Amino acid sequence: MLKYIGFLIGVLFVNAANSQTISGIILDKENGKVIQGASISIANTNKGSISKENGKYTITNLPLGKAQLIISYTGYTTIDTLINLVSQSNQVLNFSLAAEKGELEEVIIVSSSRTNSRIEDLPTKVEVLGSEEVKEENGIKPGNIASLLGDIAGIQIQQTSASTGNADMRIQGLQGKYTQILRDGMPLFGGYAGSFSILQIPPLDLQQIELVKGASSTLYGGGAIAGMLNLISKKPKLGKPEKSLTLNYSSLNEANLNTFFSGRNKELGYTLYAGTTQQKEMDIDKDGFSDVPKVKSVFVHPRFFVYGKNNATLTLGYTLNYEDRNGGDMSVLKGINNNTHQYFDQNKSLRNTADAVWEKKYEDGGMLTAKANYSLMNRDITTNVFGMSGNQSSWYSELAYSKKLDAHNMVMGVNFNGEAFTKNLPDSSALPNTAFNTMGAFIQDDWKISHAFTLQSGLRVDHNNDYGTFVLPRLSLMYKMNNRVTMRLGGGEGYKTPSLFSSEVDDRAIPYIYGFASNIKSEKSLGANYDVNYKTKWNGWELTLNQTFFYNSIENPISYRSLQMYQVADYRGIVHPLSIFANESKSLESKGMESYIQAMKAPFEIYAGYVYTDAKRNYNPAAINLPLIAKHKFATVFAYELSEDFKIGVEASYTGKQYLDNGAVTNPYTLAAIMLRYNVGKASFVLNCENVFDERQNKNGSLVIAPYTNPSFPEIWAPLDGRVINLSMHLKW
Repeated sequence: MLKYIGFLIGVLFVNAANSQTISGIILDKENGKVIQGASISIANTNKGSISKENGKYTITNLPLGKAQLIISYTGYTTIDTLINLVSQSNQVLNFSLAAEKGELEEVIIVSSSRTNSRIEDLPTKVEVLGSEEVKEENGIKPGNIASLLGDIAGIQIQQTSASTGNADMRIQGLQGKYTQILRDGMPLFGGYAGSFSILQIPPLDLQQIELVKGASSTLYGGGAIAGMLNLISKKPKLGKPEKSLTLNYSSLNEANLNTFFSGRNKELGYTLYAGTTQQKEMDIDKDGFSDVPKVKSVFVHPRFFVYGKNNATLTLGYTLNYEDRNGGDMSVLKGINNNTHQYFDQNKSLRNTADAVWEKKYEDGGMLTAKANYSLMNRDITTNVFGMSGNQSSWYSELAYSKKLDAHNMVMGVNFNGEAFTKNLPDSSALPNTAFNTMGAFIQDDWKISHAFTLQSGLRVDHNNDYGTFVLPRLSLMYKMNNRVTMRLGGGEGYKTPSLFSSEVDDRAIPYIYGFASNIKSEKSLGANYDVNYKTKWNGWELTLNQTFFYNSIENPISYRSLQMYQVADYRGIVHPLSIFANESKSLESKGMESYIQAMKAPFEIYAGYVYTDAKRNYNPAAINLPLIAKHKFATVFAYELSEDFKIGVEASYTGKQYLDNGAVTNPYTLAAIMLRYNVGKASFVLNCENVFDERQNKNGSLVIAPYTNPSFPEIWAPLDGRVINLSMHLKW
């Protein structure tokens, strides 16, 4: 026995003699202060460490010989150096990190995590459209971000009305009502905003767009069942004032004028966006009815920043958005209204929003954040058979604290939000006035178990004054196999309280919506996502391959149904059944996968992606497939920079067959686009052509169903506007 013990001790001694420990301190090169939370790792191994509150780190059991050491921290230049591990018990290596010289957008920091972490450090997969993508979209579609979001794998932008141009954003096969849209971390729209949300946000005002697919309710509450979209506004940069102007005109007779200004000194800063869009009504298929509505809009968004000497920042913002959308019979839109020409659908909206954010950073790595916003929206709906006006007020407030510890990155907080809808009298609709409020508390911890594993666990508890208490857990695990392969597995629960407004409901049907069923309950969800990401460099190319699988299940889904036993007559004496929103007895499910490959090597950029989506409404076995979701979608992008000032881009996408509400199947279609960008001095010119092959649904049959004085319309499953060419100029000085 003593022999074996001696042998074992000898083996351990030899291993210890042939292993190395390194330690040291990470400092800020400019001021000499310690840096907490810096990542120190040995390339191509699972060995690594995180610097503590005193800046110290330690990595043990390293084999002797040469090793590649990588030190990184958000906002600082990464150190990538070769070290030689000699036969010593400990080697002290201190490093000083220099602040990034470039602009902030070069470092992708995700604020959706509430901890301002790097995207590669998050156990939850976050997709980011950075400043370059947003800037490019500003030259292609300056009026809104709808087409930009439609380029993301797993997102389908679906037009829902030919008259008003409403668009629904569907993630992982689920309708837009299941996605939470935020502006700088605060809810942006309520139910009465309809499907206009993504049509009212201009790209020039944005720094980046952050997207989380799948259950995201732990940090942001109810409504984030399919995912969460966070629109990050631009901030002023010290010593780098910005003045820019965008002019655009398209073959659809759309004109855009957008401006942005910013400036900052050590104490104060500001940003100001102001823009307008003028779109004329267009009848693409010459059937006498508009395929593109008449649109007039104005958007103004000033923000003011106060920078305190104690690492505190106060941000005050205001948003004004006015929009007038009108579509229908082209004769009516041109002022001719008689017994033959009567139909139109007009939506006027005015939204005023005020918001405030206060942040305080502490020397121990903690950060305290208080934020609040209040929005008042008035929307007037006028049709040939009905008119109504209503106000929606919504509010959100939050107090949160986050801190980075040795192996933990924690955030906790409380929030209070609510919404109230009130009809303006006189009004002929059966809609009830509604109001609700929700109090919530949340906590989340990113635990770096080792250099390879990070576990994210979170819990939210919400109490709604109408629908009770919801407990929402979430777990996500990230495994960094090496510097090339990262895997993430996560899931969580969510909920969605009932809403009176749905993109599926025609404005003319609003008078006959009676409200909610007496026993209506909130929708509840369970979602899971798994993805594996591979990044490498080969022969000068940067290659990224990603494979994602997703699953979502929604219990108590709410649908819109008629009550044939209760009927009312309109002003013409025509009888209509009343309708209500009620729960279904069986679930709604979506599952599928996303695959993409991206390759970049100057001057080339190539992307190819495929999405498979299987969405079922189990409560309707006669037509079980969820309508207007393509099972197969393929997209590809090719970009080539001929020079520093000249770039060409080509996009193509294939949308497979979709199911209609009655179970019928649509035709697949292919879209293509080409873009040319040329820089001249401080100006950038973009010539862009969307839908090169002029694919249109109205080539497959009429979009207007008689009687033409008050027509009905089939479901929209393909573009209506056809080929579109635009020319824009962006001037920055």
